[in-house]
Amino acid sequence: MWAERLGLPPAEGPLTDGRALIGRLLLAMESTGNGRTLLHTALRQLITEDGRVVGAEAAQDGRTLRIRARRGVLLAAGGFEGNAELRRDWQGLPGADWTMGPQGANTGQALVAAVEAGAATGLLDQSWWCPSLRFPDGTAAFTLGLHGGIFVDGTGRRFANESLPYDRMGRQMLAAKAGTTPDNPVWWIFDGRFGDELPGITVVPADRKTFTEAGLWRTAATLDGLAQRIGVDTEALRTTVRTFNGYAADGADADFHRGEDAYDRFFAQGEGANPCLVSIEEGPFHAVQIVLGDLGTKGGVRTDAQARVLREDGSPIPGLYAAGNTTASVAGPTYPGPGVPIGSAMVFGHIAAFDMAGQGTGG
Repeated sequence: MWAERLGLPPAEGPLTDGRALIGRLLLAMESTGNGRTLLHTALRQLITEDGRVVGAEAAQDGRTLRIRARRGVLLAAGGFEGNAELRRDWQGLPGADWTMGPQGANTGQALVAAVEAGAATGLLDQSWWCPSLRFPDGTAAFTLGLHGGIFVDGTGRRFANESLPYDRMGRQMLAAKAGTTPDNPVWWIFDGRFGDELPGITVVPADRKTFTEAGLWRTAATLDGLAQRIGVDTEALRTTVRTFNGYAADGADADFHRGEDAYDRFFAQGEGANPCLVSIEEGPFHAVQIVLGDLGTKGGVRTDAQARVLREDGSPIPGLYAAGNTTASVAGPTYPGPGVPIGSAMVFGHIAAFDMAGQGTGG
């Protein structure tokens, strides 16, 4: 199996989801007999000669490798979500703990190396945003599909339609400056009808006892008591919930139009006129901390339709290509749908390979 040949631990059963995709790509590369995979190898810088990128310098187990490239170099090394310094500089965010990117990876070194070689950049302030459940260890987990509760900011008031697609909800959090730093969390407010379960989907389940001990899940018998526990104005929270309950009874959210879109209703489980609007009236009342997370950054080097990396003047840097989150995303500041990050990475990786081989875009 490819895993053993690469020195990786054997998988327990068939590979699924993203691992299956990566496994199939590795198998396809190995089957050609022309590829080589290097583990524990980090890019340091690109090698240029007479304005052309001709290879890369990398570090592997304490030694330096200089790898020559006959056709070109393709950078497809993810974004910079794992680099707290770059996130502060380019996005104004406090750190890199709340990303869904793999821990210790995606530090932006490929992007930095490309910039040093003259690459232009774009969309550096952008990520594939998502509301996320904050965990006791300081990390966070992607959260979506609310079927109960509301989000309130530090004033105790709603600021968006909680059933929005996750990237759009993340942008609403950014606009409201809610949940973007540890001291201004968003609170997910819901009532006792859900028991110890969160009324939504999190990619990593939350244990109520552990979260309560960490102060990330707070409970009170009354709304006023809950407001005091999370540090918001009691009258503001009481009014917010009373207004929302009225909307639930009427079936229409006059403030943020929750439930008027087909996407809103996809995860809905309510039984009223508007299944997205579930009243908050059965004690005890709960508040769980939500922060702004992401599935990775989406800004990087600018490329053309052939995946060639561009200079500031729009001309391509000979021998240098990029794909995926190392680039300024082809989607711009929008998120057309799930799978766009990996899908566009595969498409532009394919285009780059054909361009290097002198065969155009490969049809």
